Parts: sequence; structure tokens; C-alpha cells
Amino acid sequence: MRILLPPSETKRLGGRLPFSPRELFLGERLAAPRAAAQRALESVSGDESAATKALKLGVKNRDERLRNLELDASGAMPAIERYTGVLYDALDPDTLAPEALAWLRDHVFVQSALFGLVRGGDAIPAYRVSASSRLPELGSPLAKLWAAPHEGALEGSAYVLDLRSKDYAALAPLGALGAEETDYLEVVARSDDGEVRALNHFNKAAKGDLVRRLAESAPAISSRSELLEWARATGLELGAGADASALRLVTLQGVPAASR
Repeated sequence: MRILLPPSETKRLGGRLPFSPRELFLGERLAAPRAAAQRALESVSGDESAATKALKLGVKNRDERLRNLELDASGAMPAIERYTGVLYDALDPDTLAPEALAWLRDHVFVQSALFGLVRGGDAIPAYRVSASSRLPELGSPLAKLWAAPHEGALEGSAYVLDLRSKDYAALAPLGALGAEETDYLEVVARSDDGEVRALNHFNKAAKGDLVRRLAESAPAISSRSELLEWARATGLELGAGADASALRLVTLQGVPAASR
């Protein structure tokens, strides 16, 4: 099983590991687009006015562009520990047992706008750029840079569950990754009257909680049916989604109803 996560705009700073792009997932294959994205990001980040526009920065966070000028020297840490925000706060990797953290590093991938698809254990620096950013030097959306190089990136994987948002899924379309079986995850909430509705902000917490549960139990899952069997045993309400390529997780107030 492989799980695809979106990144977060909020990140921890620093890191004790060296940053080596060639050691990231598919280091040789993705070397050219990674280098192009880094050059373009460094170029725009050197101009405060241009960076504020391209990276959609405000008055309070415009200095975040400076992170992009020290990518090779600021220190790296595993991607699964780099990101913060609602999803990653619910996942809370710092409080996982070593075995669960190792499972995350092996089974989870994060879709970075700067580095492409990276493994949870890949060491990356702090940066500021999102999937919707337009970097002038590239002359086209980031999806055009990343989509083709990711074709077949997960070939040989039996099952992939996609938790990415639409913008990040466009960087490496699920159907082109080469996995044998894939699903998107939808998150909905059940109200007191039994009706379900789509979640916005709280769907991130539910996704983070789901991945944490998987890491803690470390199941051997290689198909949709095996994931559904695990969910039933765990007490989660997980079933068919709106279409054949989706699963639907039903939650209460943004967190799966089963207790940990």
C-alpha cells in the first residue's frame, strides 16, 4: 500500500540532515524538473515584490521567501516531520512509536510542488511554494513541469490511496502513476439526523487521523478490499464513494468515529 498526502504551507524550520536531491525518491529520473523548479523558485524569491506576487505572500509572511534562498544550507528533515498544519497535527508523527514512524516513512509519499513526489522518510529543507504558484522563469504552471516525469512513478505498487487535494493531484495524476489499483479518498460528516455532508477544513484532520491509525496498526494492505476489511475491524465507516474510483470515509466532527 502507498498513501499520497498533500504537503502543507506551514513547515518546521531547520533540520540536522544534509539535503541531497539525488537521494530523494526517483532521484535520477526527477533530477531535471527538481533542478528547474529550484532555480525558478530561487530566481523569483530574490525579488521581494515578485516573490510576494508569485508565492501569494502577505505582509506578515513575506519573509518566508527567504527560505527559498537557503535550500542547500538550511538543514533537512524527513518530509513526514517537516510539514505542520491540520492534517499533520492530527497525524502527529512525533508521538508515534518508532515502528509506526518507520511504517510512515516507508508507505507514505508527499506531493511537493518543489520536489515532486517524495517518500515520507526523504530529507527535505523548509521552503515556500504551492501547487498553484506561478514561477515566471518556468513560463507555465507547475503541473506542466511535473506531470510527465511522474508517469509510471509508482509502477509495481499494488494499491495506492490518494489523499491529495486537486491542485496537488494535478502535479502527478493518479491514473498515470502506474499502480495496479488506486482510490481517491472522500471525507464526509454524518449529522444527528443521519445525513452526510462534505467537509472542508475538518477533512484534513480526518485524513491525518486515518493515516495515524494505519501507521499504528501497520497492516499489510495490497488492495481496496483489504483496506475495507481493515477499516471494518478498526471500527471505521469506510466504503464506496461517489464514483468507482473513490472511497468515502464518514466522520464525526472531522475525526473518524472509532476511538484509538
